Amino acid sequence: MHSAIVETDIPARLDRLPWSRFHTLVVAALGITWIFDGLEVTLAGALSGALKQSPALRFTNTDIGIVGSAYLAGAVLGALFFGWLTDRLGRKKLFFITLSVYLAATAATALSWNLWSFVLFRFVTGAGIGGEYAAINSTIQELIPARYRGWTDLCINGSFWIGAAMGAAGSIVLLNPSFIDPEFGWRLAFLIGAALGLVIFVMRFWIPESPRWLMTHGRADEAERIVADIEARSGAGILMGSMPRARLRPRRATPIAEALHTLFQTYRSRAAVGLALMASQAFFYNAIFFTYALVLTDFYAVPSERVGWYILPFALGNVLGPILLGRLFDTIGRRRMIAFTYAMSGLLLAITGYLFMSGALSVETQTIAWMIVFFFASTAASSAYLTVSETFPLEVRALAIAIFYAAGTAIGGVAGPLLFGALIDTGSRVSVFGGYVFASALMIGAAVIALRYCVNAERKPLEHVARPLAFLD
Repeated sequence: MHSAIVETDIPARLDRLPWSRFHTLVVAALGITWIFDGLEVTLAGALSGALKQSPALRFTNTDIGIVGSAYLAGAVLGALFFGWLTDRLGRKKLFFITLSVYLAATAATALSWNLWSFVLFRFVTGAGIGGEYAAINSTIQELIPARYRGWTDLCINGSFWIGAAMGAAGSIVLLNPSFIDPEFGWRLAFLIGAALGLVIFVMRFWIPESPRWLMTHGRADEAERIVADIEARSGAGILMGSMPRARLRPRRATPIAEALHTLFQTYRSRAAVGLALMASQAFFYNAIFFTYALVLTDFYAVPSERVGWYILPFALGNVLGPILLGRLFDTIGRRRMIAFTYAMSGLLLAITGYLFMSGALSVETQTIAWMIVFFFASTAASSAYLTVSETFPLEVRALAIAIFYAAGTAIGGVAGPLLFGALIDTGSRVSVFGGYVFASALMIGAAVIALRYCVNAERKPLEHVARPLAFLD
């Protein structure tokens, strides 16, 4: 524990910055995580037909559900472990460690020889991605100026679907027997994902440690040098005038007991909101998207090598949602927009599920319906990550992201693919519709909670939304 009191204007200087090439680099080098996650999840879904037909694997629908749940279980444990380390060791160290775990495990997946080897490698891949969520979300929140924070965060989280589109497009080629043997094609798909990750590994050397993290951990001089460099590169150094200053007592680490007390006692209403938002969107997304390819192949007789064509428009709706609605989170406000997008997602899913059950949809109209549903659902899910990453103190931010991501995914995500895999195996549209109704109810319930308890954090400095534990005034 440091005894010296530090007075600094670093938070105010970071928030007064204009958008510059530095911020674009941060978005590109760190936000790429979500593209990889989208690539991973889509490959697992789009490749499900090939994995079922693989001479080495011969997966059943239940096996596909087990694989999806293993990936998510790894993400849960990885988020908790790496999130704890991120608050203790720093953002930069951890986003290199977690990316390395992801790269190694993804490459190993391509070498899988049976169900359990595939499950193990997907579990470790998920651990890397889960750790990335905590390290990257906290870094982005702390480097992006307050007036851009909402829209930027939503767009970055929504970029998951750029990766989904890449995975879908890749599966069209890699599973086409005219181009390549499908047994080799699904393996090559995972190797390509690992190769792309190496490029991002190099890009991350250009991203500095979070100055906000440094100043609260007794490294104010280093933080000052980083901020001065960012200002020089952005042209903000010419802006004169005094900045608001804060007094703080640096600390090397926050004891886990204090961190948990802060999250679940001091900010218990925010914790309840975060859990509700994360769990409902995790079930909604993971249950439906992990089994999307199975619905197409089992109920609409779409050949596995053509599943990617139907994921592309689905991904487009998901990408456009945060881009077109994101700015409203910084103008109309967090609370109203979060409640609106969650409620619309739930309502539209229930309508689409009913039409599916009644057989009123063709494969084309089913895809259009999913595009509309997930235009809103993608924005809602992104806003959940925004909420848990900006409404808790700096010293426990990464741990907060990890805990609520892990809890939400464990409650809503791990069970989802297993449940829907089993429902699809029944061959009954009525059974699948029951799962859709449950997911819809979760989203609408979360909308009610958000409308009542969400914090209006739009355009406010992080230190005003949640006072850091190290601050003295």
